[in-house]
Amino acid sequence: MGKTAVVLLNMGGPDSLDAIQPFLYNLFSDHDIIRIPKIIQKPVAWIISKTRAKKTKIYYEIMGGKSPQREQTEEQAKALQEALGENYKVVVAMRYWHPFTEEALSQLKNENIKKIILLPLYPQYSRTTTGSSFNEFDRVYRKIFKKGKNFVLTTLQGQEKPYFYPSDTKIKKINCYFNHPTYIKAMVENIKENLPEYKDYYFLFSAHSLPVKIIQEGDPYQKQVEETVRLIMEHFPENKYSLAYQSKVGPVKWLEPFTDEEIQRLAKEGIKKLAVIPVAFVSEHSETLYELDYQYGNLAKEVGIEDYKRIPTLKTHPIFIQALKELILETEKCY
Repeated sequence: MGKTAVVLLNMGGPDSLDAIQPFLYNLFSDHDIIRIPKIIQKPVAWIISKTRAKKTKIYYEIMGGKSPQREQTEEQAKALQEALGENYKVVVAMRYWHPFTEEALSQLKNENIKKIILLPLYPQYSRTTTGSSFNEFDRVYRKIFKKGKNFVLTTLQGQEKPYFYPSDTKIKKINCYFNHPTYIKAMVENIKENLPEYKDYYFLFSAHSLPVKIIQEGDPYQKQVEETVRLIMEHFPENKYSLAYQSKVGPVKWLEPFTDEEIQRLAKEGIKKLAVIPVAFVSEHSETLYELDYQYGNLAKEVGIEDYKRIPTLKTHPIFIQALKELILETEKCY
């Protein structure tokens, strides 16, 4: 009996200050995010990454010189591996920095893999996140896994090694789990554990913004984020709350209200105790550690909010790992 491979998909982040520009280059080269003519995409990505790298370097210096996302995602993979057991092989595939999808799949070369399940660490689906990671997996899979034949994988060191991949491997993709009961339970318990006096606080949920045009083209991200918030708030009927968006890039219209503007609005309305809850992230990175903690934490003080709390992301919270396990087992039933 063969194993089931579980591929955890995430964005990734620079693991050093020197990695910032190449990380940004990979990000802005992604046609699922920036849809400009492909013939000019890479030159444009190089210019943007070169321009933004110096400013972005300041963010990561404040964060300690790197993003912790790789380590935290690998810890999630380890916890999920322990929860699933020896009949599974859990690997990590990052979209824009190491370990890339090709590196993740190379870890399966000596395993008897019969099934592959792609599990994004994005609870809500967007073509810019989950969709992009799926597309990258498909490209890499087509390139290196030739059905029923020996194939050649060129490693990062340039060495070529022949691998074999069985032709009967089945692949399943988990699109989202924004409303999965155990995921919602994890979010609820994480809030209560990190904010014992939660009834005294206004809840401000913050999610990564997207260009409005992407939503108008049918992307379900906004509706799924809103539903996640609604389901969480069923457990906090006494708390007032709102949803805002962060991390806008570029001049086009993005989802609003923006998190910084919402903090200022709430301060004007007399809110003194504010709990900011990342609702679309499950590990820490620049959007949480720099934007929410540093930028918006300082803003809250400036505008008169006396008690600003930021709820940590789920990381390896036991209930979240249980949710991921349930998603895998539920998906296997569909084979």
